[in-house]
Amino acid sequence: MGTGVDVEIWSDVVCPWCYVGKRQFEAALDKFAHADQVTVAWRSFELDPTSPPEVGMSMDLILQRKYGMSEEQARAANGRMTSLAGELGLEYHLDRARAGNTFDAHRLIHLAATHGLGDAVKERLLAAYFTEGRSIGDRVTLASLAEEAGLERAEVEATLGGEAFADEVRADESRATALGATGVPFFVIDGTYGVAGAQGTEVLLSALERAWSESHPLTVVDPTGRGPDDGPCADGVCAV
Repeated sequence: MGTGVDVEIWSDVVCPWCYVGKRQFEAALDKFAHADQVTVAWRSFELDPTSPPEVGMSMDLILQRKYGMSEEQARAANGRMTSLAGELGLEYHLDRARAGNTFDAHRLIHLAATHGLGDAVKERLLAAYFTEGRSIGDRVTLASLAEEAGLERAEVEATLGGEAFADEVRADESRATALGATGVPFFVIDGTYGVAGAQGTEVLLSALERAWSESHPLTVVDPTGRGPDDGPCADGVCAV
């Protein structure tokens, strides 16, 4: 008999679609009958591993340079993203966003997972970046955010000051490459079903239900106690 459902989610804390995808996944869990048997692990993915701690460019300018957009196109794209996030209850202020390197942020999420606080720290970092305009690549800021989410300040500072969980971050990224993930969010359910992108609540719910069904196959109990050699009509029961 199967146990629960294991979900791994690759994402980056500066990816606007990843926060949207997190909310869509949470909505799927709310509809999933076996949500209490779902285990979620946040996996690391850096959209720009070469980024400095803080880029010093607006989100509009980043889009212009990365995708060759005009100023008007970039502003419109960020406006659409803000509106979509708002439909899910997220308050985006992309004009305040301070993009930067996220390697240390991912290390802290791994640290948090050892205390059962992975989701809490992930949520705090996303809100800090997209809503509050906090510098996600600044270690002092990261330490404060992690502490707010429940981690001990001393342990956070010790982690940031060393190399703890660096190997775990790199291992996540290597595995993402092996799985063929070229973007995030990327959901892997029971190591079998992959959902690339923020595809919506119903898609994620369907994947959860399919994974559950396959790990918990239905066994039909014959109340008559008939054996295979009792014939098609035994004990008042006729088989088709």
